[in-house]
Amino acid sequence: MLKGVSLPGGTAITLLLLLVLLVAVFFVSFVVGSYPISIETVLAIIAGKFISLPHYWTNDMETVVFKIRLPRIIAALLVGAALATSGAAYQGMFKNPMVSPGILGVSAGASLGAALAILLSYSNVGIQIGAFIGGMLAVTITYFISVWLGRNGDTMLVMILTGIIVGILFSSFLSLIKYAADPYTKLPAITYWLMGSLASININDVEVASIPIVLGLVAVMLVRWNLNVMSFGEEEASALGVDTGRVRLVVILCATMMTASAVAISGMIGLVGLIVPHLARLLVGPDYKVLLPAAMLLGALFLLLVDNLARTLYAVEIPLGILTSMIGAPFFLYLLINTKKRGWA
Repeated sequence: MLKGVSLPGGTAITLLLLLVLLVAVFFVSFVVGSYPISIETVLAIIAGKFISLPHYWTNDMETVVFKIRLPRIIAALLVGAALATSGAAYQGMFKNPMVSPGILGVSAGASLGAALAILLSYSNVGIQIGAFIGGMLAVTITYFISVWLGRNGDTMLVMILTGIIVGILFSSFLSLIKYAADPYTKLPAITYWLMGSLASININDVEVASIPIVLGLVAVMLVRWNLNVMSFGEEEASALGVDTGRVRLVVILCATMMTASAVAISGMIGLVGLIVPHLARLLVGPDYKVLLPAAMLLGALFLLLVDNLARTLYAVEIPLGILTSMIGAPFFLYLLINTKKRGWA
């Protein structure tokens, strides 16, 4: 197996620059918003939690930093990293550059679960649980049907096709729920949730979502060398000693868990898991040893920047799903043109 820890000099520098840029944007994001706070005050408020400093800021400023902006910033980092890493892992496992985290039906399942919870007047926690359960259920159905149907054929292709069908089925149930929802109360709430937003995030949401997302990220990072081998095909990977079934199960389980957790707290945010892996591939190449860490950093950075735009472009906050689609669609067209010239690998 292609194991090792050494990185080419240029690649290591690229990852380091991405990390430095992410840290810089992290702190700048505390300044962004309708309530103005200078970067010096933000740094003093944060440092004041660890060391004794003159308390020249107001309690309102401290509340904004720790209870409003900090949970939102961390949520953007987690959601962006989860979606981008899941997309990169899926693209490598399925050997298909057009694969995204929702390919196995997780996004449709999470949307259905959240919509059902909203229809039943559940709390925010109930909506998040419903979204998570719906996403996991959709992928579980997809996985077992594809294993059953693909025993004597191309399991990967059958899995993709099954995921598309399951996604369509869950989307039809979602449309049925929207049709039955009260047009003055429930339907607007469902529609807004589907647009994607981090406006109502609190620290409890972050704590709950961080556990499956971090566990999924760690597990996928541990098997990223095997994704290099699997890119040659399952027969070649098996000949090299890779347990393809186990790697496939780990990747699917972890990517689904991360995506479902991200969607549960943020709603539907499109194209992050499709575009960011391509951008990471342009920066560091196709080696999954460095591609997955690059995708994770880029995904977190991308969504944090987009969330900052969502908070500042207009007086009324723009849903994240709208912005990621508006930014991502033309960028993906550029990637397609560039890929046609150079090839995907």
